[in-house]
Amino acid sequence: MTYNMPKKNKQIRVVSLFSGCGGGDLGLCGGFNFLNKKYAKQRFNIVWANDILPFAVDTYRKNFGPHITEKDITKIKNLEIPEHDLLIGGFPCQTFSMVGKRQGFLDPRGKLYMEMVRILKVKQPPVFIAENVKGLVSVQNGDAFKKIISDFEGAGYKTYHKIINAANFGVPQKRERVIIIGIRNDIKIPFHFSLKHLSTVPLKKILEPNENIEKKYYFSERATEGLKKANKAFNKGRSQDINKPCNTISTHLAKVSLNGTDPVLLVNGKYRRFTPREAARIQSFPENFEFSGSESQQYIQIGNAIPPVMMWHIGKEVIKQIFDVKSKK
Repeated sequence: MTYNMPKKNKQIRVVSLFSGCGGGDLGLCGGFNFLNKKYAKQRFNIVWANDILPFAVDTYRKNFGPHITEKDITKIKNLEIPEHDLLIGGFPCQTFSMVGKRQGFLDPRGKLYMEMVRILKVKQPPVFIAENVKGLVSVQNGDAFKKIISDFEGAGYKTYHKIINAANFGVPQKRERVIIIGIRNDIKIPFHFSLKHLSTVPLKKILEPNENIEKKYYFSERATEGLKKANKAFNKGRSQDINKPCNTISTHLAKVSLNGTDPVLLVNGKYRRFTPREAARIQSFPENFEFSGSESQQYIQIGNAIPPVMMWHIGKEVIKQIFDVKSKK
């Protein structure tokens, strides 16, 4: 097999699957600011991206350009996908999530990682990065994860994985995700998850002043009274300690209620949900990132996203440990 790693200081061509609104892609490429910190531009260049949600694709095009294809990945032929140096994908996670039904492979969405495997087998890029929920590791007593790793390795890659908490890397959210790094077998370079932990960012850093919050974001008195009468054992109304990172946000923000366990705020005795911009900040999106669609659609995009700041740190390590190192063949 030809060793075709890009030369040092040259652009690293990236194909992005399940791209959503582009949180992971933004993180890889860098060149943005978050909470007054500059995340420098990196060598990655997204040459092709894909997602099936029209409003997420609209957001992606608005922020990145026209190189994203709105189409079911299972209907896309190998010839339609350009050559690349890195394949990335946060394959759909609802079927593996702790808060979902955890049906694993019984749900068709649980098999979409095989689209990454298919492309890896045919295109054989030097490296891939896959991202998913922490629950992927334990669903079906760990058998699902073993199968996924086996399939990735069967495509010709040595894999490395670790559960990473975004809160350790400057994201104001406790968001644990399993990251899988794959390196093609002929490239004799190991990968170590030696990312340095940073100081945590408290939720209060990204909140809007109370006087700027519209009434529609507050829950009714009836909902609040109902919560007070609820059995506390159900862990409902998960109000956040604003001096700590926020609990994990999800697409449920589009229909959050006090009857669930989604994070909410308690302000002067009143509960409220996060605004879309606050949710975007919780995920570490910069202020100039624009979202398309209705508020519900924005919450879905934000909740599904890979935190850009977390992915920036992962991408930096991938460059340092893999792309800037000569293979020991």
